Amino acid sequence: VSLVLYTSTRKAGRADDLELSIDYGEVSHFVTEYFQSHTYRLLEAAAENLARELLLRYSLLEGLTLEIQKPWAPVGLPLKTVSVKITRFWHTAYLGLGSNLGDKKAYLEQGIQALREDRDCRVLQVSSFLETEPYGGVEQDRFLNACLSLKTLLRPEELLELLHKIEHQAHRERLIHWGPRTLDLDILLYDDWVIQQQDLQIPHPDMQNRDFVLKPLCEIAPAKIHPLIGKSIWKLKEELT
Repeated sequence: VSLVLYTSTRKAGRADDLELSIDYGEVSHFVTEYFQSHTYRLLEAAAENLARELLLRYSLLEGLTLEIQKPWAPVGLPLKTVSVKITRFWHTAYLGLGSNLGDKKAYLEQGIQALREDRDCRVLQVSSFLETEPYGGVEQDRFLNACLSLKTLLRPEELLELLHKIEHQAHRERLIHWGPRTLDLDILLYDDWVIQQQDLQIPHPDMQNRDFVLKPLCEIAPAKIHPLIGKSIWKLKEELT
């Protein structure tokens, strides 16, 4: 096993304090004990699961590169080793939340709590709740909107799947485009990634023209730059006002 850990060393270096760093001796013992108590058929599974456990266990760990080698692999050829090498990081995502059916505040809080309870997500900041007019021309009740930031180990498509699961738990029904809903969860931004797929667009389409997105998002990330437009959330909000 070969392991490279990514973390900020500045505070620990300036203070000469191990508590501000990651104890690589402890990490080494954890990896040894992990393989003594876990068995996998695939190197890929061993690598993914160990990487996840390390990132969850050590709060100062931002990312890692992990290589697991299997000597004398039974492939019928004179190979010394077969290995799997992966790099995994915590990612920062910004989500939009909305509700205009039933107890709107309770639905938003339910969605936030579900994210807090997911092992692969760490909710960082939550904006205030903002009452807004409906968007898209469908006659319906006013919305309650919010935004939050989180760290996640999930890739965008995995995060989207989780959000759909949470919406389903809130009895979300997709009957009318831009229609009423108990709980709506959208990925607004994910690091500085740009994704254009049929069922996933990041940054969220037209977010720069939606005050119910920009106002709460500006509370928690005013300096965040829109990766396509190149302007801060604060600037986009000011231009929309």
